[in-house]
Amino acid sequence: MTSQQSVRRLPNGASSGTVYVSITGLRLKRPWHVFRFYRHAIPSLRQANDAPGNLRTEVRTINGVHHTLTVWQNEAAMRAFLYSGAHGRAIRAFRQIATGKTFGFHTENVPGWGEIHEIWNSRGRDYH
Repeated sequence: MTSQQSVRRLPNGASSGTVYVSITGLRLKRPWHVFRFYRHAIPSLRQANDAPGNLRTEVRTINGVHHTLTVWQNEAAMRAFLYSGAHGRAIRAFRQIATGKTFGFHTENVPGWGEIHEIWNSRGRDYH
């Protein structure tokens, strides 16, 4: 089962060049953690949308795993966002409520969700 919320997309005909793509997938440890998860996820999503260098943010749930896909002008922009504000607080709460994997890479062409999910499954780094 898949649900999707598209928050921001690259404009049509986006300029050529390399972007940095980050995909994260989190599985809640217990069903009741959903409330705490969303208490962190919603402000983090807002922060990502407004972050300098963010070109695209999407969230999707695939087979019970909550995924976030972000596309950045460069890796430095993503790293400046990573541990700051609401997202930094979410990272600190993560180990208590979820397990998951993350993967980031540079690319000239952002793959679709099918390929992104395959990349995350096969190359994602575990976080516990």
